[in-house]
Amino acid sequence: MAFTLAVCAEMVHTDLPFLERVERIHDRGFAVELWDWTTKDLPALARTGARFTSMTGYVEGELVDPGGAEALLRTAEDSIVASRELGTPNLNLHGTGLDGRGLPVRPVHVVTGDMWLAAVRTLTRVAELGERHDVVFCLENLNLPVDHPGTPFALAADTHALVAAVDSPHLRMNLDLYHAQIGEGNLIERVRASAPYLGEVQVADVPGRREPGTGEIRWAAVAQALHDTGYRGVVGLEAWASGDSDLALERFRDAFSVDE
Repeated sequence: MAFTLAVCAEMVHTDLPFLERVERIHDRGFAVELWDWTTKDLPALARTGARFTSMTGYVEGELVDPGGAEALLRTAEDSIVASRELGTPNLNLHGTGLDGRGLPVRPVHVVTGDMWLAAVRTLTRVAELGERHDVVFCLENLNLPVDHPGTPFALAADTHALVAAVDSPHLRMNLDLYHAQIGEGNLIERVRASAPYLGEVQVADVPGRREPGTGEIRWAAVAQALHDTGYRGVVGLEAWASGDSDLALERFRDAFSVDE
């Protein structure tokens, strides 16, 4: 199979304790992703034998001002330490801290030029931190209309511009195609443009944020376009199951089973 397929354990088998979700995903042949590591028993997760490909890379902070930058960098260092328990997965970032509902802790509705410059400076420091510790941070795009209103640098075009400006192998894009479909569309061209900077791709169908095959996106064409760029990294299912979670995982596998 061309890609490493991973599943976000926060969003499937939600009737099971978290550790059992991880075991179930691992048993079905997928890698595992998680969000807030501070609420997890990391040694127990490591003992499952699962491969972990992504976790949240900060606990607080933001890109738009110096105080927020210091908090982000401080907790990014804590996240690096925590990631060692799980084999050092990629560390995921957003433009600002999000609360339990996915809303920005401090909404920003107008992103100024000074904020862009501050974000580049902060992300340059993040990349330097990643280089010192041999880890990769990934900046994820989000969407404003449905899930994350008020989040700065939400568009994939924004995360692309920031990652390209820093231009470090220790800062990559997490291209979330669910968010990109809502915010921008034109997914195949977005995949092609982002390819040199990709550290991960995440997927869910639109509308509803369910597994591939439940909405409007033509996943076979998207998967083939991604393969044609030469990308061979992680594709993560960050989606709620429309019904049975095991079936959702198999639909995801079928959608991204692109042979070499």
